Amino acid sequence: MQHKLFNDYEQLMLPQELMDYTPGFISRTESDILLNHLLETVPWQQSKVMMYEKEVLTPRLSAWFGDRRIRSEDKRTPLPWTPELLSLKAKIEAHTGMVFNGVLLNYYRDGNDSVAWHADKDTIPGLKTEIASVSLGQERNFDFRNKDNHRQCYSIKLEHGSLLLMKGDLQKYWEHRIAKSATPMKGRINLTFRKVINQ
Repeated sequence: MQHKLFNDYEQLMLPQELMDYTPGFISRTESDILLNHLLETVPWQQSKVMMYEKEVLTPRLSAWFGDRRIRSEDKRTPLPWTPELLSLKAKIEAHTGMVFNGVLLNYYRDGNDSVAWHADKDTIPGLKTEIASVSLGQERNFDFRNKDNHRQCYSIKLEHGSLLLMKGDLQKYWEHRIAKSATPMKGRINLTFRKVINQ
């Protein structure tokens, strides 16, 4: 059972050391322009993952831009930063006071595209993982739950042009997903800016 993420005063109920949500971080006009630009120019790929000892295609498209590989075992060569992504990175870094060296783009083409429950593990184990997530296009529900108590489950609707900052120990104790939707959905791009430290 999912609970409201905000109280009646529209304040985030999770501790601020774990998560910040900023609607309208990018203006609607800028968000529209960036969404269309990314749809037309990014060399989207559909990755393969092992599931139940079988190789399957991920139900979304993705691309990785940055200074190094997202994971040491990842064979994909990072795509070079574009002026648009560098500009957005600078805006996020100025807003958060954090520094990022890569961004993972996920393209959810419709309501059938999704990402299963998971926690991000892109830094060296034991270090805090801070991720700045920008949403463009179709609003989708972002669900997250406590790893040890799945009844502690929340959902937030990620709006066009919004910024969700996941920080502290959120990845250590919580996991998140974008579920499939039976309701018809248009395309959505999610950009997750990360600080990757490969061993």
